[in-house]
Amino acid sequence: MKTQRCGWCEGDTLYETYHDEEWGVPVRDDDTLFEFLILETFQAGLSWITVLRKRENFRKAFDNFNYKKIAKYDQSKLDELLQNEGIIRNKLKVKATVTNAQAFMAIQNEFGSFSSYIWGFVNDKPIKNKLKDYRKAPANTPLSDAISKDLKKRGFKFVGSTVVYAHMQATGMVNDHEVSCFRYDEV
Repeated sequence: MKTQRCGWCEGDTLYETYHDEEWGVPVRDDDTLFEFLILETFQAGLSWITVLRKRENFRKAFDNFNYKKIAKYDQSKLDELLQNEGIIRNKLKVKATVTNAQAFMAIQNEFGSFSSYIWGFVNDKPIKNKLKDYRKAPANTPLSDAISKDLKKRGFKFVGSTVVYAHMQATGMVNDHEVSCFRYDEV
């Protein structure tokens, strides 16, 4: 019997593995939340599979998403990153990664952790939607609008409402698995 998955991941092993093991699982670890936030910012305007295929390259290039190291990157490191063919070489996004690492740490200082800050928007409880078709999932919501606005106010870049909503989906703040998907009740 075939495993019923969300339609968006079907047919690509990498996508299916990501869907089955990570997507929509509540993440409360700051290191992982940062990784997803940065990957989502690089995904802006591109497909997620493009980023997913380059994920290991991103990990190597960005010191395994160590935000304390990234926050200290200098111009020579940025120039090195812009020469790295294994990642998405968008000058503004690479520079934003440094800015976002600094803003991420400022939130940690204020709230104790980024997790406490971001999960506070949903009262520490995932929003469970009832999607029958992934194509009906919203690209953004009033909540992602509010989070985006707050992140921008705190100095983050490339965190529009659509990026924020994708981050919410990926990190389990919102469960947008299709109700027929085997992961819907698991996460």
